[in-house]
Amino acid sequence: MHDAFIAENSNQKAIPIYPVIVTELSKWMGDQLPQVQQWVESSQYIAESGRSGTFCLIPNPDGTVQSVLVSLMNADDFLAFGALPAKLPEGNYVIQGNNILTTQHQFQHAALGWAFGFYQFTRYKKPMPRFAKLVLSAEIDQNHLTECVNAVYLARDLINTPAEDMGPEQLENVVKTVAKKFSAAVNVIKGDTLITENYPAIHAVGRASHREPRVIDLRWGDKSAPRVTLVGKGVCFDSGGLDLKSSAGMLLMKKDMAGSAMMLALAHMIMSQKMPVQLRLLIGAVDNAVSERSYRPGDVVATRSGKTIEITNTDAEGRMVLCDLLFEACTENPDIVVDFATLTGAARVALGEDLPAMFAQPQALADDIVKASHTVNDPIWQMPLMQSYRDKLKSEIADMVNAVESPYGGSITAALFLQSFVTEKTAWVHFDTPAWNFKLKPGRPVGADVFAVRAVFEYLKNRYQCEVSV
Repeated sequence: MHDAFIAENSNQKAIPIYPVIVTELSKWMGDQLPQVQQWVESSQYIAESGRSGTFCLIPNPDGTVQSVLVSLMNADDFLAFGALPAKLPEGNYVIQGNNILTTQHQFQHAALGWAFGFYQFTRYKKPMPRFAKLVLSAEIDQNHLTECVNAVYLARDLINTPAEDMGPEQLENVVKTVAKKFSAAVNVIKGDTLITENYPAIHAVGRASHREPRVIDLRWGDKSAPRVTLVGKGVCFDSGGLDLKSSAGMLLMKKDMAGSAMMLALAHMIMSQKMPVQLRLLIGAVDNAVSERSYRPGDVVATRSGKTIEITNTDAEGRMVLCDLLFEACTENPDIVVDFATLTGAARVALGEDLPAMFAQPQALADDIVKASHTVNDPIWQMPLMQSYRDKLKSEIADMVNAVESPYGGSITAALFLQSFVTEKTAWVHFDTPAWNFKLKPGRPVGADVFAVRAVFEYLKNRYQCEVSV
């Protein structure tokens, strides 16, 4: 069981947490004793209750905490509970339905939100104490809850770790550690061997760094089961290459390997729940560095597919890493290929920092993933694979360019570039994801975060009939 929780037992005293929907606070107040009404009003909770995760401690006559009132925007606002673990006083707490949470599904998600708010990145400084524990009832699927939390924490930790301590080799070692836990096999191709093994685009991006680029290839599961292949962008630091980023643009580029971290988190969830699939995880782990070995604007780079790419911007390196991996993924005719990447600023301009962009083929796949995202309250937004924009990728001297001149539709043209390396009949979904919280929110500390992974897991769970409750 995760440290955020404590198991239910008959002798346990727990402080109840009562959720209330912000628009129904006045109704709730009308049902309370006069002293409770007075206390809540005096605490100025009413003025603050328009925000998810605001809470009020209601005392006993002796000054101890009798109960906790917490604001939800709606019955599925599970992240609101993430505001509590860092702020509540010491004790064991139990979430009450309060006629708002009415299903096991909602209670499971409330516990998940609590755990997301329990998270701290503690590699370089002592953690702040967390004295509040959530009591889990026997109805909660504790195994899946724990493994989901562990997977999200793993990805957050990887993304938060500075590039000095999370280079291609360190990322490889983490994948191997996860693989060992679930008896998965890992093969690694690195350095100049990438050329002989025909991963030329990955080699071109990573060759400038003293830290060798590599392909990390994890396999797990029954070889007769349906194939699910995950692909992650693992640019451990992105300087922009010779098209050098500004200092401000480089500051958070430790997070440019977030696609690989999220795909490892999804792989962790799949393996932990023994999903009946044949899993493959492909990660391209590189530094986009500057040296005499850097690939240059104007170069033409070969790819695993045989297509050639004219380099119009060395800072459009993530798609170069992914193109070799996506082509390799399709050679095995998998049931589905999923890729995640922190790929374009254009997606953030379009959708902001809280909403990942999804591109998919066929449309039925997109529809099913969107439906799954609603079920687990893990929001995504489908963007179009606008084929008329494909002309922007044309090159006079190669099969295509890696970055278009037009400032418009950058996330779409990047997705179309990737689609060029995916076979037409392959079910494929690409996520252009932010991976970072710039502002503290309930259940989402400032720093690294995981987007859309639970939505994809929910889709896969439904598709392959894996029996878990979230």
